[in-house]
Amino acid sequence: MSLQAPMDRRTAIKWMMTAAASTPLLDGRLFGAQPANGVPGGYGTDPDLLKTYKPGDVWPLSFNAAQRTTAAALCDVIIPADAKGPSASSVRVHEFIDEWISAPYPGHDADKRTVVEGLAWLDAESRKRFGNDFVNLVTRQKAAICDDICYVANAKPEFRQAAQFFRRYRDLTAGGYYTTPEGMKDIGYIGNVAMEKYEGPTPEALKHLGLACGACPVGARTPPSA
Repeated sequence: MSLQAPMDRRTAIKWMMTAAASTPLLDGRLFGAQPANGVPGGYGTDPDLLKTYKPGDVWPLSFNAAQRTTAAALCDVIIPADAKGPSASSVRVHEFIDEWISAPYPGHDADKRTVVEGLAWLDAESRKRFGNDFVNLVTRQKAAICDDICYVANAKPEFRQAAQFFRRYRDLTAGGYYTTPEGMKDIGYIGNVAMEKYEGPTPEALKHLGLACGACPVGARTPPSA
């Protein structure tokens, strides 16, 4: 049996896209049964699983250059580089978020509004407090803004909508990061890798399952054939 390396994030996205495209054949109420955003024609053909896609190849992306830099900076506030792994932006999580909010599936348009409006608020609040865009703030200034919006239940009324944005953005950042090889390593996920050696269940385990017998030689893992 051949062993495969853990699936990288982009390959996982390909498989999820294919599954989403095939689901309407089983249940017309899910995913692609209704045209996205009311546009006839559905989502198009299945992706080619043997092709490597670049951001924007499958559907047009949403972020402009300024939004992209703000998105990357916020990703790094949420998951900065440390001894366990690289920062979120260094593994292109902000590009994953751009792909996500640009996808033509139900619900993604709501995420697009939330994220795009939230990034605009973040820059506006940064200029209001510190006279500069979020990406140009120092770490303590970024933290001061994020501290006000990091928990919806504790957010002041004027920050409640921004806190809802931050909650969704944090979920997308974590989802993007921890499906990369670097993120999987961070949480200790090993995946489908070969074990050094497996000699079968121990005699104690066989005895517990009622599979051991007195005729078995010492150290044998299975009873002798009848």
